[in-house]
Amino acid sequence: MPHPLELGLDTFGDTTAGPDGTPLSHAAVLRDVVAEAVLADEVGVDFIGVGEHHRADFAVSSPEVLLAAMAGRTRRIRLGSAVTVLSSDDPVRVFQRFSTLNAVSDGRAEVVLGRGSFTESFPLFGYALDQYETLFEEKLDLFAALLKGGPVSWRGTTRAPLAVDGVVPNLEAPLRCWVGVGGSPDSVIRAARHGFPMMLAIIGGDPMRFAPYVDLFGRAFAQMGLPVPPVGVHSHGYVAETDEAARDELWPDYKRMRDRIGAERGWPPMRRAEFDGEADSGSLYVGSPETVARRMAATIRGLGLSRFDLKYSAGPLPHDRLMRSIALYGSRVVPMVRDLLGR
Repeated sequence: MPHPLELGLDTFGDTTAGPDGTPLSHAAVLRDVVAEAVLADEVGVDFIGVGEHHRADFAVSSPEVLLAAMAGRTRRIRLGSAVTVLSSDDPVRVFQRFSTLNAVSDGRAEVVLGRGSFTESFPLFGYALDQYETLFEEKLDLFAALLKGGPVSWRGTTRAPLAVDGVVPNLEAPLRCWVGVGGSPDSVIRAARHGFPMMLAIIGGDPMRFAPYVDLFGRAFAQMGLPVPPVGVHSHGYVAETDEAARDELWPDYKRMRDRIGAERGWPPMRRAEFDGEADSGSLYVGSPETVARRMAATIRGLGLSRFDLKYSAGPLPHDRLMRSIALYGSRVVPMVRDLLGR
């Protein structure tokens, strides 16, 4: 039986610009992100996720604290991370923080576990980058054991063994846990082995190139004789009243974000033609509500998704524009996507 379709939003709490063009303080950005979640709840968005980063261009370093603030001001929207960098955290503490969030939000918490696209958290918390793979593999194993509840007996190489009767607070309602996958078969199999839903981070190119990973995920569960959990996608986007307005408003700030990260990773500066190509047929969902809905529906149908999360923030793109984009997404894009898919 197909899973119900969920349409969400993600943000990394990008450090935005104020009315005079200067960067806002991290404190101001965090308050704005809570306001964005309140609006998303009001306009019918199913989920909002906040990322974890440890660098000046992003304000969110502690997603669970911010999500708890959102829980107190929202009533129905699901609340989660996008992503929790499990490799440089303690699985027991991650479980405790999200089980606490699940309690105070009446079962609305989710966690997306991943390795992250940046590595600043490793030296910050004293982890060696040469253990990048081992840290995630072992900590995911431990987190999966904690999620089952009851006694836990675990042994690995990256932390002391753990043998406890249970970890509090107990889960009163199930905590949905996704594994974030950037595009490697090993990551797909890792998610399947633990029975977790899979969240594909697609930040460029034709989204259909990820179809083999969705197929691999399904075949892994078929071999185990188990139903396939949900598959979701996280991609960038922005909504305005017209295609031209959306592209012209997003382009300068999207380029600033992309070029800043690209300078660290050896990418050339982004050209407008590349941006327009991604908006036309790649993984950048930018345009009018009709355009964004049509392109989202095509990706959801093509990959057989149960979840699509639009990463609506982009570098210094101002809060007032983000709020308008959220309003259009919830009030117009979400119902259009559902109509297009006939669900």
